[in-house]
Order: sequence, then C-alpha cells, then structure tokens
Amino acid sequence: MANIKSQIKRNKTNEKARLRNKAVRSEVRTRIKRAEQAAAQGADNVEELAREAVRAIDRAATKGVLHRNAAARRKSRLMRQINEAVRA
Repeated sequence: MANIKSQIKRNKTNEKARLRNKAVRSEVRTRIKRAEQAAAQGADNVEELAREAVRAIDRAATKGVLHRNAAARRKSRLMRQINEAVRA
C-alpha cells in the first residue's frame, strides 16, 4: 500500500476508472456476441443488433477504452462475419 498521499488518491481514481472501463468493455463484448449469434441463426433483427454493436464499439473508442484502430478492426471483423452469415 502506498504511503504517499497523492499516490493513495491516484489509486482510488485508477480503481474507479478500471471499473468504468470494465463495464464499457463488457457492454461491447455483449453487443458483439448478440449480433454474431443473430447472424449465425439468421434472425430478422441482425442489422439492428449490428448497429448497436458498432455504436458500442465507437463509444468505447471515444472514451479511450479501446484504441481507435482496435475499434476499427473489431467493426470490420464483425461486419465481415455478419455479411458472410447473411450471404450463406
């Protein structure tokens, strides 16, 4: 445990940020998973779920939880996977 006052404060803010980031990452994973499953099953609402997933990814990138290139890569992979599933 830190003895320095500023580091104690920093640890508190780091923990808050960690929990906030964890929630955002979890949301992104959930949205992606829902979209992928809907595409695999051929559901009617695939486009809506894909839009929600992309929105969650963009929001995570804006907040700095994901790097913008990582966000772009995830969106690209998701859309490619959905398009292949819909086409098949």
